[in-house]
Amino acid sequence: MGGCAALTHMGVFALARHHMWPELANALGFGVAFFVSFAGHRLLSFRDAATSVATSFARFVVTALAGFVSNELVFVLLLRALGWPSLAALFTALVFAAGQTFMLSRFWAFRR
Repeated sequence: MGGCAALTHMGVFALARHHMWPELANALGFGVAFFVSFAGHRLLSFRDAATSVATSFARFVVTALAGFVSNELVFVLLLRALGWPSLAALFTALVFAAGQTFMLSRFWAFRR
């Protein structure tokens, strides 16, 4: 399910990056993809979660924000400090943050 959220994030970023700073386009992509990610995790990946939807949502907000902070830090480092193209920097940042988000989701947000 994370793949759908990542594609959503990248799609929104690709559409928005020409109209705003890349860092803001990344944040916008995250905001839209957040809901795709939560729905997929709750309804598919962790459908047998022992937590309520409200508890899972509150925990996932924290989990997703932690992932976004990691994503944005890696993105800015690659984009601004190393001069990578924006889509390559975003892809790498998404892969980096995905592992962290999955682990926090599996063992905390949607604890079984």
